[in-house]
Amino acid sequence: MTTPTELPGTAESYWMATAPGGRWPALETDVTADVVVIGAGMAGLSIAWELTRAGRGVLVLDADRVAAGVSGYTTAKLTAAHSLVYERLRRTRGKEGARQYAHSQQAAVERVASVAAELGVDCDFERSSALTFTVDPGQRATFAAEAEAAAEAGLAADLVTETDLPFPVAAAVRVAHQARFHPRKYLLALADDITARGGVIHERTRVTGLSEGTPCELTTERGATVTANDVVVATHYPVFDRALHFARLSPRRELVVAAPLPASAAPEHMYITDDLGKRSVRTAPFDEGRRLLIVTGESFTPGTGDTNERFLRLDAWMHEHFPVGDTAYRWAAQDNDVSDGVPLVGPYHPGARHVYVATGFGGWGMSGGAMAGQLLASTLTGTEPEWAGLYDPRRLWSTVREGSALLKQQAEVAKHFVGDRLKSTHVDSVDEIAPGSGAVVRVEGRRCAVYRDETGTAHAVSARCTHLGCLVAFNEAETAWECPCHGSRFGVDGKVLQGPAVHPLPPRTV
Repeated sequence: MTTPTELPGTAESYWMATAPGGRWPALETDVTADVVVIGAGMAGLSIAWELTRAGRGVLVLDADRVAAGVSGYTTAKLTAAHSLVYERLRRTRGKEGARQYAHSQQAAVERVASVAAELGVDCDFERSSALTFTVDPGQRATFAAEAEAAAEAGLAADLVTETDLPFPVAAAVRVAHQARFHPRKYLLALADDITARGGVIHERTRVTGLSEGTPCELTTERGATVTANDVVVATHYPVFDRALHFARLSPRRELVVAAPLPASAAPEHMYITDDLGKRSVRTAPFDEGRRLLIVTGESFTPGTGDTNERFLRLDAWMHEHFPVGDTAYRWAAQDNDVSDGVPLVGPYHPGARHVYVATGFGGWGMSGGAMAGQLLASTLTGTEPEWAGLYDPRRLWSTVREGSALLKQQAEVAKHFVGDRLKSTHVDSVDEIAPGSGAVVRVEGRRCAVYRDETGTAHAVSARCTHLGCLVAFNEAETAWECPCHGSRFGVDGKVLQGPAVHPLPPRTV
């Protein structure tokens, strides 16, 4: 038996630890609403806030707590500089498509700035440049082309070779007038303002069914029925598969470590690179004379590989390159990448008339969520922006053009769906599982996901994800079961932590 690895820092997001939220009641009875927004993260609350301001009656439903899902575990860069994106957009969507993307994303940055000022919320909003860098001299031409494309798209972008990082870079695309902030403080302020203006929010209310029509009808895990004129699904990964979004989305998990360092040694700007398995760097206010360095990286598909080893590797990189103290926090973020690289925001499917979706932000959900708020609020009030077509989920022509990426994603899903069943189980018996660890074990012909707690008690649930039936795997660092096919995550008791699954893993006896 192996002993669980001890990891540095508190296992909690800095944003969650420093912004205790309010509490909204669960929905217990049937209700009727004008617009229902499913999901209370950056996208859902931005959409709800914009709609409330536009005079629509809004009901927000979240399966957990407000701003406590993906948006509570982000790195909270608020930027239109989404790594190397503009040269690709210029090639695949033309100069106008790249311009629309830059305009809509930068407008989202400015929208958050103006809303934070209007509401008077102290959310640590700071202006900063965003830099995408490489340490590989062979990539200079690629970065020069990206800087040119970003500038042509309308951003304040240029190519530099000098930064305030404590190590040399070969090239970097710098985009000015970007920002960083405390996402949870901002989102809790949005939630308070939504309710102050007549909107209604219910937490601990998981939506499990949706019937489209005029009106639409939703059912919840607790048995309540909600009737609504319009519905927006903003659950990070869509919880309803009727539009085959699962075929276009690829889940990705990234780890985060954070440690204080002297303010005088803190990088002034935000940085990201795909070198070294991805590294993202930003700082946040911390205490007198110090800032918190937040480092992200080690991208991987949920349910694959050794998460403990990845945390240790990321933490070692941070301490090697920056004069930080002891690691204070560690957490993980989850994102969904779209096969053609552009978020899906708009009508849920080609036949949808009253159901909309916002998903696939590819790691840039802060600007993406604010953009979705502006786009869908405008659409639902009859003033669709010029760039709405860029994000339209019905853009099948784009999916065909990016077919190789889509096929690669689905091949990965098929590998797990079929291949994981052909593998031998992780251990031969429940007795081999050490306290604090979990493994998939075959018991009486069925694969069971078994976790042994620190007292030695075994907790067993079905190993088949309730979304589409892939086998889950144990993430020891976060004590969770994860599906490698579409990113659903479950607690050791089988409870859904993250969709698209909406039903828990059934208990098993071992």
